[in-house]
Amino acid sequence: MAVAAGSGALALSLAGVGQAQAARGGTPVVDYTALGDSYASAPGVADQVDSACARSDRNYPSLLARKQHWRLTDVSCAGATTANISGAQGSVAPQLTALTRTTDVVSVTIGGNDIGFSDDLATCAGLTSSDPTGAPCREHYTADGTDQLAARIHQTAPKVAAVLNGIRHRAPHARVLVVGYPDLFPEDGVGCTSSTVPLAAGDFSYLRDTEKTLNRMLARQARIAGAHYVDTYKTTIGHDMCRPDGQRWIEPLVTAPPVAPAHPNAQGERAMAAAVDRALSCVLHRW
Repeated sequence: MAVAAGSGALALSLAGVGQAQAARGGTPVVDYTALGDSYASAPGVADQVDSACARSDRNYPSLLARKQHWRLTDVSCAGATTANISGAQGSVAPQLTALTRTTDVVSVTIGGNDIGFSDDLATCAGLTSSDPTGAPCREHYTADGTDQLAARIHQTAPKVAAVLNGIRHRAPHARVLVVGYPDLFPEDGVGCTSSTVPLAAGDFSYLRDTEKTLNRMLARQARIAGAHYVDTYKTTIGHDMCRPDGQRWIEPLVTAPPVAPAHPNAQGERAMAAAVDRALSCVLHRW
């Protein structure tokens, strides 16, 4: 695979890509398939093109595909867990079925729903009134002396490994990008006093560290599988849910429809797309 930067975009030249098109005198096309959960599908971001999966045509896979002029197959779906990559999600087919031996690039954002992070945030918000200046969420999830959220992340690691093995089996020649989660909470651990982010003061740092642990696990599994990890956290620091409207790229916990709470907004999806785009410039050094 050869990667070259030019005019702010990357041109991919993959052996065997678009041979049929080339034989007909056409331009080789890169086949890109996007897998993952709501951070990839972008619920609440206009325009929604798949109501079953809360998928936007302005999510990071769509933005990336348009910039690169790739042919996109996007099966990312809100609520997906690692089990839904290889198994059905209600009436939605297993995401792996979208892959073929001719798939060239695969991105996947997965793992957050396996640890129940959305439900965890709701639990944390509900505990705030019991000790608003303390860390009732952290205490709740370490009631037995063990950080239960960290334990869930550890238990999710082999599931992510299985996802990456499944991708490799169905798309053996694809370049695989494991896209991490963006910065949800203030990096300095200092929270915000807001009705839209009802978390106790001491729980911001706990939840920040939990997200970082999740991203470290994803990075490690990507490395073990020979995939490329895309860090979207560092590039989104300073745009967390505590920031004012216009500056935040992550929506707060309390929102009005159709905005999705604790998810990237349109700016956040653009930032994630940019992070993936930049990471592609390093692919040559990895593969």
